[in-house]
Order: sequence, then C-alpha cells, then structure tokens
Amino acid sequence: MQKALERLPELERAKVRGGGKAEEARASTTDADASVMKMADGGFRPAYNTQFATDCEAQVIVGVDVVTAGSDMAQFVPMADQVEQRCGQVPEQWLADGGYVANEQIESVDDRTVLYGPVPEPRAKKDEQGNKIEQPPQEKHSAKPGDSAPLAHWRVRMGQPEVQAIYRDRAATAECVNALARNRGLLRMPVCGLPKVRCVALLYALAHNLMRAVALTPEILGLGTGTSAIQQSPA
Repeated sequence: MQKALERLPELERAKVRGGGKAEEARASTTDADASVMKMADGGFRPAYNTQFATDCEAQVIVGVDVVTAGSDMAQFVPMADQVEQRCGQVPEQWLADGGYVANEQIESVDDRTVLYGPVPEPRAKKDEQGNKIEQPPQEKHSAKPGDSAPLAHWRVRMGQPEVQAIYRDRAATAECVNALARNRGLLRMPVCGLPKVRCVALLYALAHNLMRAVALTPEILGLGTGTSAIQQSPA
C-alpha cells in the first residue's frame, strides 16, 4: 500500500499528459510497479507493457523490454538502442506499430534506420462547444507546414504503394510472434515487480528463439540432413 501511494504522483502526471484528469489515476495495491491499463475487453487491470522486436525473415526476437507505461509512444528509440547494442547494428528498415509513431521518435532515428509506420488520420477540429468543424479533405501522405525533413519524408514514403506492400509484412511477423506468446500463456505474469517481470519476458524470448533455431537449423540438434545430423535407420 505504501509503495502504491508513493507511485501515485507519477501516475497522476502520466494521466494528465495523456489528456485525462489527475484524480482518475489509479495505483495497484497488489503490485506497485504495475500500472492500471485498459484491456481489450474494456476492463481495467494492473498490467505491464511487454515489448518485442522481431526479425521479419526468421521471426527471431532481437529485442525485449517491459515498461509500465500503457502507451508505446516513447518506446521506439529505447528499443532501437537496445537492438543496436545486442546486434551491433540497427536494421536498415524498421516496421513499427502505429503506437510507436511519434514525431520526436521518428526524428531521433532518421539517421540510423528507415522507419515504416502508418500515418494517423488527421484529427478533426472542434469548436468551443465540442462540435466538429467542417474542413476540406486533407491528404495525410503529404508533408505538413512545419514538418521537419524526417517527418515530411516519412509521410510521403508511407503513401507509396510499394512501401505499403512492405509494411504488410509486419502483420505476418511481429503479430505472429505476439500471438504465439499469448497462445503459450504469456498473458498473466506469475511474478510481481518490474525486475522479475522483465526476467520472465527475457526467459520467454530465449525459449522462443531456441524453438526458432530448431525450425531454422534442425541440424544443430542432430535433425535433418546437415553434417551433424544423426544417421537414422529406416523403421
């Protein structure tokens, strides 16, 4: 309870930054590190935001992180830094979920990778009474006044059919790995506290990558027809 009360001011500031009210912030009394997040079923429960970066071709997890923020908006640069540290380089192209596409994140990685991420629809403007103001149609894939060069290039790039075709690969890779995690039980963490939850996510990534290694290079376990394969007699 004391740890939850100590974390409440941080959660209140995050709620205000997200456009909510400070009094709406809730701290978890069962796990003070967790944040109360909205779930897919519409309910609110203490949770962690687990992040995986996946290689598109091999479906190997190359980056892992767990954060207490419900939004992905500030998570792209830390993940890019982690992948660069682990692998010695940043991928030439990065297919990011729409939740990661924030202006400052795009600008921060522009000199290291080509970011592919959906351009959000233009926000409708409202008057003082909250009514929508009619506006002429806007082309979201055109550079906006005031855009920096990285932002302008990103908007135009995502309007190209060949880029949109490349981006569709994300659903078959990252979302596939995410679905596998859910199917294997990574829905509820068996531990409390951010350090322990991060350990569970890392152990899962290790197990996932070992299974991918078996699928990609079965000869390392003596399967298949490689030089290390076990000679098997017909039954």
